[in-house]
Amino acid sequence: MADPPVGAREVRVRVKAVALNHLDVWVRQGWPGLRLELPHVLGSDIAGVVDQVGAEVTDLAPGTEVLVNPGLSCGACERCLTGEDNLCRQYRLLGEHVRGGYAEYVSVPRQNILPKPRELTFAEAACLPLTMLTAWTMLVRRAELKPGETVLVHAAGSGVGSAAVQICKLMGATVIATASTEEKLRRARELGADHTINYVEQDFLEEVKRLTSRRMVDVVFEHTGAATFDKSVACLPYGGRLVTCGATSGHEVKLDLRVLFYKRISLLGSTMGSKGDLFRVLKLVQDQKLRPVLDRTLPLADAAHAHQLLKDRSQFGNIVLIP
Repeated sequence: MADPPVGAREVRVRVKAVALNHLDVWVRQGWPGLRLELPHVLGSDIAGVVDQVGAEVTDLAPGTEVLVNPGLSCGACERCLTGEDNLCRQYRLLGEHVRGGYAEYVSVPRQNILPKPRELTFAEAACLPLTMLTAWTMLVRRAELKPGETVLVHAAGSGVGSAAVQICKLMGATVIATASTEEKLRRARELGADHTINYVEQDFLEEVKRLTSRRMVDVVFEHTGAATFDKSVACLPYGGRLVTCGATSGHEVKLDLRVLFYKRISLLGSTMGSKGDLFRVLKLVQDQKLRPVLDRTLPLADAAHAHQLLKDRSQFGNIVLIP
């Protein structure tokens, strides 16, 4: 493929690292209504070096180490101008709706460029944008997590799950984390999880009852979908909140509306977050209050193998491809 062109207000980045997300698997498999310009290039989470800038970009020079925010919006509507750009009707993601970062180069609008934290490698930096911003928005903006609350974080070994454990602890919450192996549970505890549940060997609902003396959890951090949704709702007390950003195990679930209104629970959907919040997240990373979780790096040529590892849940944190 030809190198991507550079518009007047755009920046072309030479990709040094691109992290995988379950979104990459979903896009590859496709879904009704998804229309792509083929050949499509996957990849949302990109770290690299400025290669070329457009004529109207005056504050960036080639060679600058940068991070790419994958969220694209119109920049002119009411939502964008009030800092809610992820609610823009034209919102799109690199790698999902437009060509992304499984490549040597990617071109993005200037407003999608952030400075790469100096203390991080390119591979570590690539772990941050989508996963950390998604978890931050889910917990801080949507669920409005408060100090002293208890959170059930599903699949703590995933990129977004490992980010969620850290953010919950930063906010002063108690974390109950689930994962499929003892090694993943050990690493979740290293990130700050107070209690862990092996969901393969234990019924997580019964364990939540035991760990909380049947008080249950204030917030459920959901992103697995059909396999856990029913019991996740059952983990909520009166007035509890469930926030979700994904459905890796299936998207169709059943809900008893009587439970919804009688228990006064809140079901909250979330996708990505605002461009401004990613600056806040990076500041916390620079202050060493949050950190990327890198599982391994692989060459871009091994993308198919990387997808299989992701699908098999063989990683803890993020898998990163190096062009």
